[in-house]
Amino acid sequence: MSWYERREGWSPQMDDAREDGDIDYARIIHSASFRRLQGKTQILNLGDSDFYRTRLTHSLEVAQIGGGLVRQLAKSFPDHVATPLLPDRSMMHAIGCAHDFGHAPFGHGGEVALNYCMRDAGGFEGNGQTLRILARLEPYSAGAGANLCRRTMLGVLKYPASFEKARNPDIVPRLLDGPSAIRVLDPKACKPPKCYFDSEEDIVDWVLAPLSRNDREEFQSVDRQPGKHGKAIHKSLDCAIMEVADDIAYGVHDLEDAIALGLVSKESFSEALDGHCASFLDALKSKYPQESENDVFSRMVDGLFADPGTRKRYISRLVHHFLTAVDFVEVRRFAEPLLRQQVKMRRPQRAFLDALQGFVVDEMIASPAVQHLEFKGQSMVVAVFEAFQADPGRLLPRDDLQQYKASGGDMRVICDVVAAMTDTHLLKTYERLFSPRMGSVFDRL
Repeated sequence: MSWYERREGWSPQMDDAREDGDIDYARIIHSASFRRLQGKTQILNLGDSDFYRTRLTHSLEVAQIGGGLVRQLAKSFPDHVATPLLPDRSMMHAIGCAHDFGHAPFGHGGEVALNYCMRDAGGFEGNGQTLRILARLEPYSAGAGANLCRRTMLGVLKYPASFEKARNPDIVPRLLDGPSAIRVLDPKACKPPKCYFDSEEDIVDWVLAPLSRNDREEFQSVDRQPGKHGKAIHKSLDCAIMEVADDIAYGVHDLEDAIALGLVSKESFSEALDGHCASFLDALKSKYPQESENDVFSRMVDGLFADPGTRKRYISRLVHHFLTAVDFVEVRRFAEPLLRQQVKMRRPQRAFLDALQGFVVDEMIASPAVQHLEFKGQSMVVAVFEAFQADPGRLLPRDDLQQYKASGGDMRVICDVVAAMTDTHLLKTYERLFSPRMGSVFDRL
């Protein structure tokens, strides 16, 4: 079976010069799901500024960095056995642009809220929703969603374990004990396993059909640790490249936003990163000796917190530092080349990137300012979902109601409706349903 096969038969026109990656890239960037990403939170609340990154600009950056990694690997390792296996640039861009299609409104807070709402109906997880959108919901075909080729689908299958296999049955989504006037989600209990939905098992069967039985069993194996959900161990070559690109974009570009908007201080950054960036400092000394006369660490910190031009120069240097530190690795337990050949960032650079990501989490994502907005978003997501659930015949949009009835009342359809909403769409729906002085039949949602 071909990795470039599609679930539904489709043939390009005779004068169509595009290859499979070009076709998939076009379908993704012209999709409604891609456009919706412009209205979904990356970290900061939409509407606070028009400067920082949304989920759309983040996805574009992941696609660009992923394409750069492909080119860099080909240049650095021209004779490596894995180099001929690298995806073409369009396919890498397609995977990068699509990797967050399933992202819920209001960031990971929305994901936690939807997993609570779906606690008795198969759960919710953003990566699982991405697979569902691409395989079922995007209307490019009669019954295969965007009808992407098998290799692209393998590239976005970040966690090849089903919900039922990955979940820890002892971790049950619940409300926190305590307040009586408001309902507060327990964020740890409501955090979903990284997985695909059980309802998409037939999709995964099709994606993994070319694998041998042994390869498939190993590819879908799960690492289990006490008190946590299980987590899939393996990824395909293309998915591993995308994940490295995602980590770079998250660690570097979200840091840039935080600094530019004054949400983190130079002092806190210096304290958190001192001792973690030796690989980058050595690179600066080697490449820019004229800038290395004084304390290189202090110069780097000053550069990141300086004017926009100087900051951008250091941000670009950081991206280059990580992008050029990725090697091929071989996982010998696999026979299939797209699973056997992997990529991994070298340990010193990986440790530095982890420190950057940890700083962003501790100083920005976990800050009360961001958590207040995430808390509010969670409450609105649950309220809108449960309103639709309580009286779908009266409250669901008519097109969605038809799908809900056709499914026999499947809660997954309601989940699809809410998960697809942008932050603003969810907010306006909430106001229409629950705010006494807000909402009109003339409002456009």
